[in-house]
Amino acid sequence: QEDLEALIAEFQSLDAKKTQVIESSCPPPSPRLNCSLCAHPERDELILFGGEYFNGQKTYLYNDLYIYHIRKNSWAKLDIPNPPPRRCAHQAAVVPTAGGQLWIFGGEFASPNGEQFYHYKDLWVLHLATKTWEQIKAPGGPSGRSGHRMVVCKRQLIIFGGFHESARDFIYYNDVYVFNLDSFTWSKLAPAGMGPAPRSGCLMTPTPEGNIIIYGGYSKQRIKKDVDKGTLHTDMFLLKAEGAGKEEDRWSWSRLSPSGVKPTPRSGFSVAAAPNNRCLLFGGVHDEEEEESLEGDFFNDIYFYDVGKNRWFPAQLKGPKSERRKRRRGRQAEAEAAGEEQLPPPQGPLEVVKEVVAEDGTVMTIKQVIPGAAEDKDRSGSEEEEEEEEEEGGALGQAVEPCPRSSAMVAVKHGVLYVYGGMFEVGDRQVTLSDLHSIDLHRMDQWKVLQEMDPKTQEWLEESESDEEEEEDDVEGAEGGEEEEESSEEESEDEEGEQQHPAVQPGEAQAHYVARTEQYWLRLARSHMGPEAKDKKVLKVAHAMAKTFHEDAI
Repeated sequence: QEDLEALIAEFQSLDAKKTQVIESSCPPPSPRLNCSLCAHPERDELILFGGEYFNGQKTYLYNDLYIYHIRKNSWAKLDIPNPPPRRCAHQAAVVPTAGGQLWIFGGEFASPNGEQFYHYKDLWVLHLATKTWEQIKAPGGPSGRSGHRMVVCKRQLIIFGGFHESARDFIYYNDVYVFNLDSFTWSKLAPAGMGPAPRSGCLMTPTPEGNIIIYGGYSKQRIKKDVDKGTLHTDMFLLKAEGAGKEEDRWSWSRLSPSGVKPTPRSGFSVAAAPNNRCLLFGGVHDEEEEESLEGDFFNDIYFYDVGKNRWFPAQLKGPKSERRKRRRGRQAEAEAAGEEQLPPPQGPLEVVKEVVAEDGTVMTIKQVIPGAAEDKDRSGSEEEEEEEEEEGGALGQAVEPCPRSSAMVAVKHGVLYVYGGMFEVGDRQVTLSDLHSIDLHRMDQWKVLQEMDPKTQEWLEESESDEEEEEDDVEGAEGGEEEEESSEEESEDEEGEQQHPAVQPGEAQAHYVARTEQYWLRLARSHMGPEAKDKKVLKVAHAMAKTFHEDAI
């Protein structure tokens, strides 16, 4: 703990050397997780702060502040003196006061080896009009934590849950604190009724009446020494303010039983307030524990919760109008030619198994549940047909939808949802994304890619045998190290370049190429995945590598 405090103090002394505000155009932020993304209350901008990056050996932490200019589709870096110390898994919320304020509470700092944690309990405000950071020191606030949730409700910041982890132990919270934005004072609520069990990473959203809704989240319990059991929560609660508007509000918990189709159980989902008194949930992961190992099913679906109707429903992409007409005409012609009636669309949800291929060709299988919809019959049929449709012009916008992921950063501005980054796993490897997608929540027609993932930013280092060099790099490690990442990426590309993959013959179909070169790709996949990997999985990876190579060669 003392080591970490010394490290944080060292970084703060470096930050203190900044004396002026500098805003500079820059490339998109490097990949990072557990940062915050908020829509500017007055301008067409998104504000990204903090986050962490893990490259397989080291954890890097950030306190950078980036502005995404929506109209220009460009990023700028904002250097402001005396920022909050580096952190991730904090919470941020914006209010329109005095030209806009960004409030930040809590979060964590990790040692470069990722084994020690320091949890913050500080409260900061960024004055957006004057571009100044200010730490608000008020007694009686929450204990240090990360993974908590914070929302603005009336003139208050309300904080719920989270966790605190030390080298030996961990604790999850279900307490509720309120920070009054007028008096700058903290108070701890003592609501009546049975509230949610302790948890982190839940959905928390305010209602127009000034109440709070909590859904889902994650917690773990120690069963016996060194054995923890994780719980995915799927329950839902209402925290109601009884004495509306009075100084001493009385609060009470009650359980909600929503109608409709609830999200499938998951953690690591992202949450944003949507138009028409709705809240949305995007993506996440469902970890299945299997023979001592964790297998993750990642998602890229959207669910809406209608606050007024207390009802969940899965979002359905309509597809671009011209595409819908084209497909409809095509289907009618086919039906007439076959002399058969058109069948009504399937109603039930459809489970689609997808494969996400990483830069080095390793693959992850992702189960995605697609709700039944009128357009769904387009999705049946063989993969080849789907690929042809995508080439013709992105059927259902599938060609550009964000790949399944957890822990994405999301924000809504002018009814448009922006999804930045997130992560998924391939075997033991963690892929941290930095792509940016958007979708109009009013039209729900198609995803747009605003920023592709830059493969050069991806690196993954296997765990090193010796810990000696780690200690020397500690300060630099927790700090940044992008240059190091790029050079090691180039080296690994060079090494891979030496290997000659079987060439694709002129005009050779993908299926033929895969069949002809299968043994080669099987050997390569096995060498990547090791002798322990199951044959079925190795075959899947081999085929994905072959397909990827075939696509790149054409």
